[in-house]
Amino acid sequence: MKHHSDSKAAALKAAFPHTIPVMLGYIFLGTAFGILLGSKGYSFVWAIVMSFGIYAGSMQFVSIGILTSPFDLASAVLLTLSVNARHIFYGLSMIEKFKKMGRMKPYMIFSLTDETYSLLCSVEAPEGVDERRFYFFISLMNQFYWVLGSAIGGIAGSVFQFDSTGIDFAMTALFVVIFVEQWEKNKNHLPAMTGVISGIVCILIFGKGKFIIPAMLVIFLILSFFRRYMEDSAGKKNPAGADKKTEGHHGSYND
Repeated sequence: MKHHSDSKAAALKAAFPHTIPVMLGYIFLGTAFGILLGSKGYSFVWAIVMSFGIYAGSMQFVSIGILTSPFDLASAVLLTLSVNARHIFYGLSMIEKFKKMGRMKPYMIFSLTDETYSLLCSVEAPEGVDERRFYFFISLMNQFYWVLGSAIGGIAGSVFQFDSTGIDFAMTALFVVIFVEQWEKNKNHLPAMTGVISGIVCILIFGKGKFIIPAMLVIFLILSFFRRYMEDSAGKKNPAGADKKTEGHHGSYND
């Protein structure tokens, strides 16, 4: 029992610094969501419930318009699919990593937001830290920040009036920070350049409102094609035995 407690504490301590950029962005954006929802007459309780149960930043902002307009089921379904379709590609790329997660796997799938996905792709558990718990705490803390921000904003939005113009730029700034950190950390810049170039080309072809899904498809196909090359490059940087740094932390326990 003590070993498990120590393991959890070590994983939490190791994961927290990586979530600080997300914390700053999520608390700010969650607050913005809560303010907007509260300004439409909804209790802060609904902001918290939505952030616990839906936990999809873009879709939660979109849902405010759905809640305040005449309900159209077909439009709501299509809008939800179009906004969140990119998560299909996120999930495909996380299949191998999530196989190890045991009972934490359902929550890891549920909590796979854009920013969490970026962190799970770009950071590794330090030597001696349980990799599964490390990734789990990254996901858990990110949702906590979002729920906290939503609660703050929901309470503030029901009491005060705010001008929220431009408030969503924090999401863009957050992605830039994560991108720069990943660029500086990894010598192989193929995934990053693939994302940038594919995004620009698809914006030019499909426009700002429809480029995300085509861009994700192009990125998925290119990275799948070059997967062997990237795995070989990673293998050269990690000599035999290096990947065993967390061996002993993936035992038979499944918590």
